[in-house]
Amino acid sequence: MLTAVIFDMDGVLIDSEPFWQRAQMAVFAALGQPLSQADCESTIGVRIDQLVAHWYRQRPWHGPTPAEVVQQILDQVVALILSEGQAKAGVLETLALIEGRGLKIGLATSSPFAMVEAVLGKLGIRERFLAVHSAEVERFGKPHPDVYIHAAEKLGVLPVECLAIEDSFTGLLAAKAASMQALIVPDPALVGDPRLAIADHQLRSLTELDAAMLARWVG
Repeated sequence: MLTAVIFDMDGVLIDSEPFWQRAQMAVFAALGQPLSQADCESTIGVRIDQLVAHWYRQRPWHGPTPAEVVQQILDQVVALILSEGQAKAGVLETLALIEGRGLKIGLATSSPFAMVEAVLGKLGIRERFLAVHSAEVERFGKPHPDVYIHAAEKLGVLPVECLAIEDSFTGLLAAKAASMQALIVPDPALVGDPRLAIADHQLRSLTELDAAMLARWVG
């Protein structure tokens, strides 16, 4: 029986993936190592420091350190969120449905806490999350399950009692490795990807979720 729902953030609560792509493309272009849209899509759901380390191994640059590049990207993404960010369709209604079932609500994200606060503050939904956890403080980011396991601990529930809502294959792997049920609402780049078959549930948008569907999943 489900007692909690744990959301991913980027691509689930807010359509921030385009912001990440714009920031990455701008920063890496300035380094003389331009990234394509396909390059950016290949790392959706990966923690930003791991993403930058990956590209540094593949395409080393001179000048700013990887840590400085991480901060440049984060600064640009936060600025875009604060100026252009808005909740994805169905998010507010989904939160209301979950609250109506008396389920606890948590967040497990690869993004750092500073970005989490920017997003939740911009959307005006911070108080609706009983627990917030970031892979920023974990040794490994998604697809390692720790960010989900520790989010469940903060909620005071077992991972097996949780439904995780994800948009990336990387995040989906993390949720399933944590022994959670998983709902995938895939990023457009992943629609039709056969790997998503490991999800327990799949929707095109959170607008498709209704009370009867949630009741069946809760058990």
